[in-house]
Amino acid sequence: MAKRRMIRLDSGERRFNFRIAGLGFRDGYVLVHRATHEAFWTFPGGRAEIGETSTETLKREMIEELGVEVTVGPMLWTVENFFRYEQRDYHEIGFYYRMEIPAEFPFHETDIVHRLRDGKNNLEFKWAKATVAALRALDIPPYFIAEQIENLPDRPQHIIWHDGDLDRRDM
Repeated sequence: MAKRRMIRLDSGERRFNFRIAGLGFRDGYVLVHRATHEAFWTFPGGRAEIGETSTETLKREMIEELGVEVTVGPMLWTVENFFRYEQRDYHEIGFYYRMEIPAEFPFHETDIVHRLRDGKNNLEFKWAKATVAALRALDIPPYFIAEQIENLPDRPQHIIWHDGDLDRRDM
């Protein structure tokens, strides 16, 4: 098996990342996950590998993390995300897609529905109400998504998110 090559560059305390994530919905809820040592939640996904498309990345990550094959839908946002995390300044390019999660993946309105060990992290997944109020309460970066969850864009948007400042451009 060839060595995996995630798209990530480090330069001192700075890191560039290429992340692909999916928003999967069911019965008015959206799937979120977090590393158990973190207080915040985010949308499932992961880093792209050299030589794979972003949709291939999302499918691979969901098989690895959820154990199911998702159907990748339309792109919602491309995001240039600048933030500080674990003593590093990040410059992250993120592609966010709508995705369909197969019915066999568990659904409960209040419980953790899935757990796994991913590298050094223990991850847990749950369904959160797909409302502005519910996502604000979960502290889900990048924060503009919570504001748009009830009215997703009908065509991809280019977002520049820098320390909480938003610049939105239609593609």
